[in-house]
Amino acid sequence: MKKEINEAVEYIKNFVKEPVDIALVLGSGLGEFADSIENPIIIKYGDVPNFPRSTVAGHKGQFVFGKIGNKNVCIMQGRVHYYEGYPMHQVVFPEYVMAELGAKVLILTNAVGAINENLPVNTFACIVDHLNFTGYNPLIGTYYTDCGVRFPSLNNLYDKDLREIAHNVAKELGVTLGDSVFAQTSGPSYETPAEVRALKILGADTCGMSTAIEAIAGKHAGLKVLAISNISNKAAGLAKIEPTHKEVLENSNTVKEDFKKLLNGIVSVL
Repeated sequence: MKKEINEAVEYIKNFVKEPVDIALVLGSGLGEFADSIENPIIIKYGDVPNFPRSTVAGHKGQFVFGKIGNKNVCIMQGRVHYYEGYPMHQVVFPEYVMAELGAKVLILTNAVGAINENLPVNTFACIVDHLNFTGYNPLIGTYYTDCGVRFPSLNNLYDKDLREIAHNVAKELGVTLGDSVFAQTSGPSYETPAEVRALKILGADTCGMSTAIEAIAGKHAGLKVLAISNISNKAAGLAKIEPTHKEVLENSNTVKEDFKKLLNGIVSVL
């Protein structure tokens, strides 16, 4: 995999000359944040050697490079998902590429369903820990010594210091930011009401179809990880309406200004 990573990095470096400080991955309906970057350098995923392509509505499928304050940022305007049919090592390939581009911090964002009734729709939550129910670990396979240690610890996977910064910024801005244990399922079907009840018993506050495996890969690649969820809907069986991707995108659009303020505020103090 190292050869493939290097090929992707070398291609990107033809256009991006400064090392990246912070990498961000924007989830469903949240990609508009990248449109505010001044003098952006845009690179389509499909143009990058070995890079997987996004196929889901609400995910543009491109890198946006630029600055937020004095920080050089690499923004993934949309991600790829396990349910799109990619092998797991390709789903997390971007995290290794962004680490090789110089990033030290990885900020993951997603849209999730709320299991915990204390997390209202159209608010945000920091992921403090996760349950990986994809049935797969992204580090399974051939071990490459230059990509990270073989048996990484996931203690403090979602960096405590970064979470504290996020909460302080949210408080200053008046943005509601809770905490959650996040459960990643494989998708693309939403969880059943019975599965949601089981996840609640197991300690999950939110659920979704991405992020946990990316966080594992990010930590493995040496990045400090912060993950922020947009509570875009109630999980299956907890609302009177069926969960839909349309609802997720519409609710994400509702909170986009708070989302921009929160992310800009966090990046500016890192």
